[in-house]
Amino acid sequence: MILGGWQFSEGHRRGGLDLDETLELLVAAADRGVTTFDCADIYTGVEELYGRFLQRWRSTSATTPVRVHTKFVPDFEALADVDEPYVRRIIERSLTRLGVEALDLVHYYWWRDDVPGMEQTALWLAALQGEGKIRHIGVTNLDVDRVRRIEDAGVRLLSNQVQYSVLDRRPEAALKDHCLERGSGLLCFGALAGGFLTDRWLGAPPPTGELDNRSLVKYRLIIDEFGGWNAYQALLSELRSVADEHASDVATVAVRFVLDQPSVAAVIFGATRLGQVERNLCALSLRLTEDDHARIRRHLDAAPGPAGPVFGLERDRDGPHSSIMRYNLNRGELLEDDVEQI
Repeated sequence: MILGGWQFSEGHRRGGLDLDETLELLVAAADRGVTTFDCADIYTGVEELYGRFLQRWRSTSATTPVRVHTKFVPDFEALADVDEPYVRRIIERSLTRLGVEALDLVHYYWWRDDVPGMEQTALWLAALQGEGKIRHIGVTNLDVDRVRRIEDAGVRLLSNQVQYSVLDRRPEAALKDHCLERGSGLLCFGALAGGFLTDRWLGAPPPTGELDNRSLVKYRLIIDEFGGWNAYQALLSELRSVADEHASDVATVAVRFVLDQPSVAAVIFGATRLGQVERNLCALSLRLTEDDHARIRRHLDAAPGPAGPVFGLERDRDGPHSSIMRYNLNRGELLEDDVEQI
């Protein structure tokens, strides 16, 4: 179980988060056994936040190491200008923000097939790995064809960070088998669909008006792809029934289901309160039976979608799923590393 950082980024939710309270949450999560934290160069302010957390953790709990995964996501509009110095500057900036000598794991993404350079950029990351600045390289939101292009160029990929839940099984189409073949793992976000896969929504009507954060906007669209609100509610009812037999809850069953899938190495969960951290960790002790999985699968097999490869819907600039994407969050920071300028 990996604690994600998207929910801590500026602009993710209305009202924002208190910095001191967030630091306390990260420390409390580590105290409870969370050893890995996820962030990205494009999660505004989060690498700096994690850097402060790491500094505090090392000063008080040096015997218990934690790992931080980050990402390298060049701007959509800057892809044609990406070169070796650009890659080095981004990686050096992440090292500085986090206050570390080497990045534990860097997940890499390339936006556009019409702009060449995806494989060469991965090779520049591998060169930095050879210098000891990066320990492991992975990718994020890349389908099998794109992953193979990078691997065939000679880059060893440890993992692929993708969206995976009972509502979104796109990694099952081909990606999971490729991971099993290559010995890599899936690090899965969205297992709770931004909170939609919890007891809170069981029996509730569709939300109206402005949603509280970008996650809810994103996963409300996934519910539509899954088959609509009624199909989603039927799935929630089944998850609740399974949870009753284990004295558990919908969220724990949903996370455990993903953890049990072939090639899944970890689930990345979001939390802004300690109780959410503790509830997510309950998935580690839950054991679903074959019958539990079969009951859940009956609903999934009847669902029309989401269809296509991982991130295929989100790549479509003309589609609704691209509406929450932010494509150029590194712009300006290469000249002035001040998060307030974004």
